[in-house]
Amino acid sequence: MDKIAAILAIIDPTALDQPAVAKAAILAAGLGARVELLACETEQSRAQRVAPPLEELALPLRARGVEVATHEICGDPLHEKLLEWIAGADVDLVVKDTHHHSLASRLAITNTDRHLIRACKVPLLLAKREPWASSPVLVAAVDPGHAQDRTAALDRRILDYGACLASRLDGTLHVVHAYFPASIATGAAGGMPPIVDVSVEGLRAENARRSGEIAAFSGKYGVSGDRLHVDAAVAAEYLPRIARECRADLVVMGAISRSGLKRMFIGSTAERVLESLPCDALIVKPKDFAAALPF
Repeated sequence: MDKIAAILAIIDPTALDQPAVAKAAILAAGLGARVELLACETEQSRAQRVAPPLEELALPLRARGVEVATHEICGDPLHEKLLEWIAGADVDLVVKDTHHHSLASRLAITNTDRHLIRACKVPLLLAKREPWASSPVLVAAVDPGHAQDRTAALDRRILDYGACLASRLDGTLHVVHAYFPASIATGAAGGMPPIVDVSVEGLRAENARRSGEIAAFSGKYGVSGDRLHVDAAVAAEYLPRIARECRADLVVMGAISRSGLKRMFIGSTAERVLESLPCDALIVKPKDFAAALPF
């Protein structure tokens, strides 16, 4: 993966707890990176500010030997000011806190989160309040077998980040792949009822083939067979379920770019996955996506 030498933690001025700072500190210690703390004051947050001063937040990190710099900016809208600052900054990873609905432990993807997902020039970690385990569990969501080399390259980046972070944090890495059976897709495309003439043997054969692809793809990263999860399933349901079963601390997944839009586009399926995750999420971008950004 790309070297992570500088981690940006975005401070929420309206919150006492700062999970982005806590997760950035863990990553900085494991990766030997420095940390940049950034607070952006908006008209709304000015009246609700309860967060500790940035220098106070920096003290525990410095006590652990982490190099820390602090920055304060202001303006509206929040996502534009953050993206402007990030565009000119020398950082390799952005960590931002996010929240979840208490009843279902679902991430609440805010408008600011969506803009950062689509236009942040480096990988983005959306962090919840729950702390990571001392030996965290990471889950990499991949989709190999693409005809497009660019998408396949993104899968390799997802595994690069997952394997590296698992190694540096003394954690374990699982790999997940959910797919729509080709035999059902072919029947539906031909105008036939999608379940007609789909044999159990055919479904088993496809699952075996895809499982073999995942095993070959993941084996290069030292992922054993008991940590591979492959099934014919809806990704927006399967990935959160596996994350819960594995007690995952972090899911690593990809965001693609649509060149005609000149921005990042995560898509409705991936957005539903994010909303349903019981843990943090690291959004990884294609290596060349920044060239398509408008700033």
